This record gives sequence, structure tokens and C-alpha cells, in this order.
Amino acid sequence: MASFSSISSDKLVRLLGTAKAPVLIDVRDDDDFAADPYLVPGSFHRAHAGAQQWTERYRGQNVVALCRHGGKLSEGVAAWLRHAGATAEILEGGIEAWREAGLPLVPVASLPNADPSGGSVWVTRSRPKIDRIACPWLIRRFVDPRATFLYVTASEVSAVGERFGATPFDIEGVFWSHRGEDCTFDTMVKEFGLSFPALEHVARIVRGADTDRHDLEPEAAGLLAVSLGLSRIYSDDLEQLEAGMTLYDALYRWARDATQEKHDWVSHGGKAKRT
Repeated sequence: MASFSSISSDKLVRLLGTAKAPVLIDVRDDDDFAADPYLVPGSFHRAHAGAQQWTERYRGQNVVALCRHGGKLSEGVAAWLRHAGATAEILEGGIEAWREAGLPLVPVASLPNADPSGGSVWVTRSRPKIDRIACPWLIRRFVDPRATFLYVTASEVSAVGERFGATPFDIEGVFWSHRGEDCTFDTMVKEFGLSFPALEHVARIVRGADTDRHDLEPEAAGLLAVSLGLSRIYSDDLEQLEAGMTLYDALYRWARDATQEKHDWVSHGGKAKRT
């Protein structure tokens, strides 16, 4: 029987990849988490023990608590979250229901420098164009909403990563980079196990734009043009990233919901009119 305050996997997956996605907290026991080291995309693990202390930080936010079957652990944490002033639900049927629905799960082993208290830290070259905006969008929307991104001089990326505990991406010779004909965005989609059809469509567009292969998808040339335009508008890389988040939000929603929609003009009495 569904909880009075629960969300189904079908409804939750529609929120993923959007700016309106709730905070997702995996509250499984450590033993259960170790036995099944996979996360619902965008979620992070926190021990349910001590929830009375840590739930306060989510006051005013929308939160979904997840456990194995959607039972006592997520119910209890959701209750404490509501007590602390959050709007909290549980995932109906828990992570097992998500898995049974055939929805993607992120392997914990793929997550670099995971930190339950603050999120991951990434570093790449300054003056981003395609991959270095698309990848942060992917991470924040589907992997780690609390991730931090550092843009530095290209020659200093690896050294900054070592000194500041940041994971380098989109440079030569690192794990998170181009592989063969794939761009860094492709690498992340595959390594994080994000096999959403719409996201795979976006990946082909990003690949075409980033590797100058506009034949891969008709939208690739347009993405390149808009991305280069953003890089001219913004001299601050972080401001450009924030603008790019909206761009990729729109591209993902188009790929998920609107690829068949057309914008046509028809003539009525000699006057053009939109339909």
C-alpha cells in the first residue's frame, strides 16, 4: 500500500534532469548499501542514524528519502525531514521498485571523491565551450547536484586536481576525457550508467558539436553556434556555466518530450498565422 506521502518511480524519473528535481537521500543501512552499491541517479547516501541532527539543513527544500523497499528507514527519515521544515516524501517501493522498473542506477564505484557532506569537486580548463559545460550539467542533474567545478589554466589542471582534491576532466591523459570517437560527455554517460534514451540523444548532439561531426545529429551545428555565442557573452566561466545549465535543461527536455513537435506557419486569407 502506497504511503500517504510517497512518489512513484514513474513520477520521480520525470523530475530527474530538471531544475525542479528534489533532493534525493539514500538512507539504507550501511550493510544494505555495501551489498548493493548503486544509487538512483542524483541521489547520495547518508546514514539514517542521527537524522534528528542532519535533517535541519533541508528546511524549506523538497526531499525524497530512499531505502531498499520504501519502508521504515525512508518513512522515519521523511518524518524527521518534515519535522525540520522540509517537504518530504519516500520513493514508493524503494530502490527495488526503481530497479524493477528497469530504470538506470549509478554504480558507486564510478563516483570520484564522494563526500556526503559537501559533494564532489571537479577541475578542467578555463574558457569552456561544449564538453566543459555539458559535463557539469550532466553531473549536477544526474549524479551529484552539489558538485563544484573549478576552471583553471589548461597547464595547471592536473596540479590543481592533486593539491585541492579535485577530479580533472576533459583534458588529455585522464580517465574522464575523450575516448576514441567519443567525447567526455559520452564517457560520463556510459561510466555513470545513465542509459536514459533522451540523454543518449543529447550525447550524440554534444558529440557532434564537440568533435565537429555535425552529420551525427541535425542539432549539433546549432549547439556549437549557441555555445560559442555564450562563450562570447560571458567572460566569467562560472556565469557561463549557469547560463549553460538552462541551455542543456532545454535541450534535454526537447529530446525527452518534444522531438516530434513542429512549428509551422499557415496562410489565412493571405496572412501568415502560426499553428
